[in-house]
Amino acid sequence: MSSQEIPEENLPEEQDAAHGAVEGAGDPFADPGLPAHKPRIQDIDERAANRSERAVAFMFTLSMLATVGFIASYVIFPVDKIVYIFPFGHVSALNFSLGLTLGVALFAIGAGAVHWARTLMSDVEVADDRHAIAAEPEVKAKVLADFAAGAEESAFGRRKLIRNTMFGALALVPLAGVVLLRDLGPLPEKKLRSTLWAEGKQLINMNTMEPLRPEDVVVGSLTFAMPEGLEEDAHDFQVQIAKAALMIIRIEPDNIKDKREREWAHEGIVAFSKICTHVGCPISLYEQQTHHVLCPCHQSTFDLSDGARVIFGPAGHALPQLRIGVNKEGNLQALGDFEEPVGPAFWERG
Repeated sequence: MSSQEIPEENLPEEQDAAHGAVEGAGDPFADPGLPAHKPRIQDIDERAANRSERAVAFMFTLSMLATVGFIASYVIFPVDKIVYIFPFGHVSALNFSLGLTLGVALFAIGAGAVHWARTLMSDVEVADDRHAIAAEPEVKAKVLADFAAGAEESAFGRRKLIRNTMFGALALVPLAGVVLLRDLGPLPEKKLRSTLWAEGKQLINMNTMEPLRPEDVVVGSLTFAMPEGLEEDAHDFQVQIAKAALMIIRIEPDNIKDKREREWAHEGIVAFSKICTHVGCPISLYEQQTHHVLCPCHQSTFDLSDGARVIFGPAGHALPQLRIGVNKEGNLQALGDFEEPVGPAFWERG
């Protein structure tokens, strides 16, 4: 039997009392108002306010020192230096110092701002009615007045020590980000504008590691070459071959359409950069009937009988050609470096 089916005279007295209390209560949605404001010690004691000011200034100053330490760590510690730090164990001295100093710099700014707001800025709660999104002129004037009052209550103009140290901390912290740009890699300088090719350097067959001779290159064949003196076990081999790799193709002179290509060739043997001018993939697919080469990455296609111009795909410009000849030993040699930089989208980058 539910409570609704029990006769009212049989209900417990406690329920009657509770029911009467609810009916006699006031409006449960009435605005209780704001609690009475309790002043902080900083509001009534200027010495306490000055102590808080010094504490905030100390945190901002600590942030500045930590930022300077961040920059100094970047200069002092080598990348490969490993140190033991309890309880982290063996860690990179550079990474640990950068993380610690930058963390302190950011934390000190945040802690200083929070301490400033909680101890020195006004904490009087103000209730305001909602207004329409499109503010009336009177509301705009009130907002500006409230902003001016807030600025006055924050003591931003009067507490010069806090203001100046905060400006210093905020001005120095972005320097940490500027220093981090150094991790993008070494500056290229003019390294992209030149390769190991120079006048007199022999063309070395990358399969046999022997100098190439004209008779080694037959019509319709594709051979890859690298500069004389470049060793595969050299520490910078990958860097250098990425710029200096060559494609050697022999074409019947009458089939070469481009005048400069014909002049820079030797008996129909032409040498072009193997590095695609789109994103730098190595080109290796050659169609001997059309003299077209295809980049396997994004299908850029170049016509090697017409100055290696782009006939299809996203590549931005033709493959650079290397001027070649024959030395006294009868080996193919370079007659200089590429006249334009090799590699992907160089001209678009500057």
